[in-house]
Amino acid sequence: MTEGAAAEFETRLKTVAEGAEDILDRLLGAATLPGEIARPARLLDAIRYSTLGGGKRLRPFLLVETARLFGVEGEGVFRAAAAVEMIHCYSLVHDDLPALDNDDLRRGRPTTHKAYDEATAILVGDGLLTYAFDVIADPATHQDAAIRAGLVLELARAAGFGGMIGGQVLDLEAEQSQAAHTTEAVIRLQSMKTGALLHFSVIAGAIIGNADARARAALSAYGLALGAAFQVADDILDVEADEAVLGKRAGKDAGRNKATLVAALGLEGARERRDRLAAEAIAALDCFSQGADAMILKEAARFVARRAS
Repeated sequence: MTEGAAAEFETRLKTVAEGAEDILDRLLGAATLPGEIARPARLLDAIRYSTLGGGKRLRPFLLVETARLFGVEGEGVFRAAAAVEMIHCYSLVHDDLPALDNDDLRRGRPTTHKAYDEATAILVGDGLLTYAFDVIADPATHQDAAIRAGLVLELARAAGFGGMIGGQVLDLEAEQSQAAHTTEAVIRLQSMKTGALLHFSVIAGAIIGNADARARAALSAYGLALGAAFQVADDILDVEADEAVLGKRAGKDAGRNKATLVAALGLEGARERRDRLAAEAIAALDCFSQGADAMILKEAARFVARRAS
């Protein structure tokens, strides 16, 4: 890949992050919507703390750039992107709670339950989860009710007990297991806990773009491989990364008997799997004729493999 493509990717990633930040800021404002009674100030403050001003916004990026493959851009696309980011941020708030990972640091600052309290953090997550579906279902996101319904269905399944939440349960069970974590079990867990929402981000762009069956199948393969590569890279970063760069506590996985591919395959084996998955994601897009736009998504797979935080 040329330096020019990498530079264009970085520019697009920054542009989408800024757009996502802008719409999240507006959606999470104090003004009530029709049917709402009030937005309590402390809850809103904690939600904004948990959602704004941090992260690469990779999930919004994948949704926006996939929709761009089919010539669809604008406010509605960014609303859908904001919804998936709300789901992601809610999952981080709950994941950090003492009952789960018990983390004190997220994105270089105190986690929500440390900055506020546990009860508020639970309600922040509940509020973001609910509001994400409010945003997706709103006609302002897309005028076609069938497309909105498709987005709601796919997001519910990606985030629910057969996806992200189910993966979290498997993660907790793995911590308590006395047996060695098998590669197959870790792959299944990670495909649910992390991969499902990344995969949805790509599929959502395809839904919004009215992709045909062939294009959607290719994008699904891309999203699955990219999501898997992302989590392997995360496992590696927990071993190798500097905590100040990572923005959260490093080296915690081994101490908590976490089911990771570093534990299952060794560090070198995990690196090889990460790189192989990134290559699979890139190859999945070879069927597209959209040139530079598809290349941006290919570069996203390379970014996932080389990221430092």
